[in-house]
Formats: sequence, C-alpha cells, structure tokens
Amino acid sequence: MTDLLIHRGIVNKNYKENLLRSFKESFKKGYGIETDIHATKDAEFICFHDFTLNRIFKKKASVKNLKYSKIKEISIQNKKPIPLLKDLLKISKNKYPLFIEIKPIFSKKLLQKLLKETSKYTKCVFISFKHKNIYNLLKIRSNTKVGLSFSTSSVAKVIIKKSNNKKINYLILDKFFLKNKSIQDLKIKKYFYTVKTKLEFNKYSKNNNLIFENL
Repeated sequence: MTDLLIHRGIVNKNYKENLLRSFKESFKKGYGIETDIHATKDAEFICFHDFTLNRIFKKKASVKNLKYSKIKEISIQNKKPIPLLKDLLKISKNKYPLFIEIKPIFSKKLLQKLLKETSKYTKCVFISFKHKNIYNLLKIRSNTKVGLSFSTSSVAKVIIKKSNNKKINYLILDKFFLKNKSIQDLKIKKYFYTVKTKLEFNKYSKNNNLIFENL
C-alpha cells in the first residue's frame, strides 16, 4: 500500500494553503500532510511556504524579520491565520504522518528547539532541499526521521550517492524521477512531488508514494 501526503493541506475555494482548517480537513480524509516551516524573529515555527508575506498578503516583509504576534495580526486581518507548527502537531494527535519541510537554513539553536518541540510526536519527518539542515539535525539527534529533497536540476548520480547514508530515511523527489529506473530501483523509501492532476494521481498512486495537490 502506498503512502499519500497532501501538499500544504486541502486547498480549494473553501480552504487555503497551510491553514489549520485545511490540515484538519486533510486528516478527516485520512491523508498525512507535507508542509513548510519558517522561523519568525522571535524563534516561533510557522507553517508557511514563502520567505516573505508578499504573495499571500501583499506585504513586502520577510518572515524572519517579523515577530509571530505581527504575522498573526496580519494573517488574521486577511482571514488566513498562519498557524504555529505546535498547533498542527496538536491537531494531528500523533495519528497522521507530518513531513515538515525546513525552508531556510536553520541555526543549531533553532534545530535544537525544533527537535524539542516535536519530541512527543513520532509521526514527524524532517525534510529539506537545503541538506545542511538534515545533516545538522542528525548531528544533534542521530535517530531523527529525515529525508533529503531533490529538484529536477539534481543529478541522479548525486541522489544515489546521498541515499547510501544509512541515517537518511527518505528521498523526496520531483515526479520527473518517476521515469528514472536507477532511482526507482533504490531500496530507500521515496516520495514523489507534486502531483497536480487526477490523471497523474490515478497513474502513479498505485505503485508510488506521492505528495499531491488537493484534487
């Protein structure tokens, strides 16, 4: 049986990306979540994709330069309340897989805080395109569940080499690599992103673990 994760939660005209109500609806449907996190100026972890508030809120401000109280105020005013990671953890009730993508490079102090905050939630997997985050997490706690993310620009040989690290639990791969036999033959568990159409979903979901958009 394959594993299926919804990218940023249920998203449609009634539900917006990376909001608690979107996550709750995803859990109701029995799916795990892949979400992105950033750290605010006061070191709070938020579920948010972008480095700035420009795309969602038309505010040219960086997440890292704002305290959570200000981000909360702006997001509530726009009826898109940005949740803390700890809020997502709470509603998951430790029942559903949470693939948590670390977007920026986090300091050792932030990574330590992240591990402490998530320590009671065994369904958490930390992933990142910035592999330094993952290797530093493993230095702090060697049995942390982690995955390395790769884009279409990644070279298959590099992916294969990095997959040989026994402490890496998962590969997070662009769906481009579904056609690469050498990648498919790897014994490590793989998730392919981002499946955006029902046609793709029906084609690939029977034999592959997917991170997909709400369909």
